[in-house]
Amino acid sequence: MGGNRATHVNPFVVNDQTVDIHITTRGSDWYWAVMSVMGFTMLMIMGVSFLRPPTQRIFHYILAAAAFVAMVEHYSMASNLGWVPIDVEWHRSSHLNSGMSRQIWWVRYCGWFLIWPLLSLSVLLTCAAPTVHILWACFLSAVMAIMAVVGAVVRSDYKWGYYGFWIWSWLLLVYCLLVAPLGYAKALGRDVQLAHIIPASWICLLWMLYPVCWGVSEGGNVIPPDSEFIFYGILDCCLIPITCGVFLWLHERIDPGHLGLYIRTYDDPVRGWRDPALVSGGVEKPQENGAPSPLNGNTGQPTATEPGQTVGSAPAVEGQEAV
Repeated sequence: MGGNRATHVNPFVVNDQTVDIHITTRGSDWYWAVMSVMGFTMLMIMGVSFLRPPTQRIFHYILAAAAFVAMVEHYSMASNLGWVPIDVEWHRSSHLNSGMSRQIWWVRYCGWFLIWPLLSLSVLLTCAAPTVHILWACFLSAVMAIMAVVGAVVRSDYKWGYYGFWIWSWLLLVYCLLVAPLGYAKALGRDVQLAHIIPASWICLLWMLYPVCWGVSEGGNVIPPDSEFIFYGILDCCLIPITCGVFLWLHERIDPGHLGLYIRTYDDPVRGWRDPALVSGGVEKPQENGAPSPLNGNTGQPTATEPGQTVGSAPAVEGQEAV
């Protein structure tokens, strides 16, 4: 038997509980298409990375990882896996979303928990933001995903408290991604400034729409699950493929080494005790034959090499004690 049989192989039953409001085969078909888009995006990113030197592929790695997670996420939902039935707060009369329980896709939020910090990381690495700033933004990105899933599985109207925490985290993140790093990006040049501000603005705009979709689907039970899939699928396609394409295009002429993101290759020597950069600042550098250097790295004075001679003193004269 041909066709999409995901909802037949994986029925709408979890822990011996049947869900009332669920997707149909059309919703599953749509997410199979979205999964294909995410997989194609990952392959394109990996292919384009070979056009750049190995030392300039850090953003390709990060964005390919995000596309890979998105592919697995949509594969799970297209297969009708990764969900739990949760009683709805608002009961609707339409036959498409009427019932006591609704499908809540916890696997979606697992994907957000990994993808959203990766996008924040890419934006802030572009402008060479401080490490503590990057960690704070990644934390807020993960908090948004956690607040969304906790609110979705709460049956009472207390879910909207977590929704409020989600919005508050988004406002803080907008400041971290758009406002705070402006000075860092501007100091690195016009091209870096554009490569930061355009993706950051686009991502923050999309992250503003995700709570809207959540509010009319998992939160308010206004639209049926198939419409939920369409809404989220469009947002995901805008967030991953379009963002990755624009991001890499803006970085085409930017050397990551200019941003302090140089990656060592096998052709580069490992910096050790023979590296001239490590000799300055009072580190003694041995000579090639293994003998100690005639100069003391701390004082710049001759090193004691004969008995009875101390560092910085003149050689002892016969019949006269060394000073």
